[in-house]
Amino acid sequence: MFRNFIRNTQVLKRSVSTLKPIRTQLAPPPAASYSQAIKVNNLIFVSGQIPMTPENKPVEGTVSDKAEQVIQNVKNILEAGNSGLENVVKVNIFLADIKDFGEFNGVYAKYFNTHKPARSCVAVKDLPLGVALEMEAIAVEKD
Repeated sequence: MFRNFIRNTQVLKRSVSTLKPIRTQLAPPPAASYSQAIKVNNLIFVSGQIPMTPENKPVEGTVSDKAEQVIQNVKNILEAGNSGLENVVKVNIFLADIKDFGEFNGVYAKYFNTHKPARSCVAVKDLPLGVALEMEAIAVEKD
């Protein structure tokens, strides 16, 4: 039993030693103490992206306008980590109003029309800075 614990601990240490933050100027800077994304081995975990430009300005307009910016931010972060939208395996979407589901989904479907990752979409009471939506993703690195 102790031998299995040591073996499992060594595997964990190996995995943790490959943690690498991802940063790009083509997406808004983190608003707090977190990375735009973290790469561990061949997986990329993108932090929640809100409708802000790379210059950290809020996107005005429709939910579609905001969704376009959020997905572009995720795409740019993934590309900085040697991945892309076609390599996404899981997406989590948070909406401030579930009534925006259809409009958001119309934009989302443009980017994920043939490749359909696993996905969750929930309505939440509030989002940072009072924004309408947030999206996070998990992807694999390109070969």
